[in-house]
Amino acid sequence: MYYIVYGFLWLLSLLPLRILYLFSDAVYGLVYYIIKYRQDVVMINLLIAFPEKTEKERIAIAKKFYHNLIDTFFETIKMISASNKFLGKRLVANWELLNNIKPTGKSVQLHLGHNFNWEWGNVVLSDKTAYKLLAVYMPFANKIFERLFYELRTRNGAIFLRATSMKEDFMPYRNIQYLLGLIADQNPGHPNSAWWVNFFGRPTPFLKGPAKGAIVNETVVVFAFIHKPKRGYYEAVFSLATEDPALISEQELTKKFVVYLEDVIRQYPEMWLWSHRRWKWEWKTEYGAIIP
Repeated sequence: MYYIVYGFLWLLSLLPLRILYLFSDAVYGLVYYIIKYRQDVVMINLLIAFPEKTEKERIAIAKKFYHNLIDTFFETIKMISASNKFLGKRLVANWELLNNIKPTGKSVQLHLGHNFNWEWGNVVLSDKTAYKLLAVYMPFANKIFERLFYELRTRNGAIFLRATSMKEDFMPYRNIQYLLGLIADQNPGHPNSAWWVNFFGRPTPFLKGPAKGAIVNETVVVFAFIHKPKRGYYEAVFSLATEDPALISEQELTKKFVVYLEDVIRQYPEMWLWSHRRWKWEWKTEYGAIIP
């Protein structure tokens, strides 16, 4: 079954992007207007984040988000046959910030949110930098899609570490110079084991792991986001967060990323994954103090 699915998607990937975007527009209409995929979650999230905006303005953001979501799906299919050169022309970045750190011998932790198109970003990052790229991911339940996405994501030599066994998977690489990419806005599994920070004015749990790992492993921390100058083209922007995370606390580093992430989302709201339930947990006193 895997080869049947892969063969079909490979043939589809041979189509020019402009044709794939016609399919994307059609699927967008189906997903947004008929299926209404997670539309209640998206609109509630947008209301929490932007209470000052009118409903019309929030709907406009939602529509752009759904267009980006479906575009990302077809762009990921395009990756099956697209060359590194093709993707490298369509996703640019200030790679020099990362490459200038390489001669220091230090490893890098890259923190970013769920910004489209992180799948292209991973493949191009592997090709444009000299680090051994490590990335943490949540395996798919579907074995066919798990195999397909794993092969796409590791095509340039990136090592993907399962979130369910991250410590064990990371051990063989802990003593080499690496770049560890983390989607740092994941919802923690348990709210009582998270740092709580005000995010868009609401107490929100964030994973402790990214800040803790940076401090323990003495890595340079870089924040990143991706935006979309025009359809089919992306720009990733890297910013140095700290060269020595040991000089600040886990709470301070987490708060710094949350402030950064909120600012980025306010600039490019249509680029963030609004369909995940970022505010599904309500803060309780037993979860600990909210980071000021």
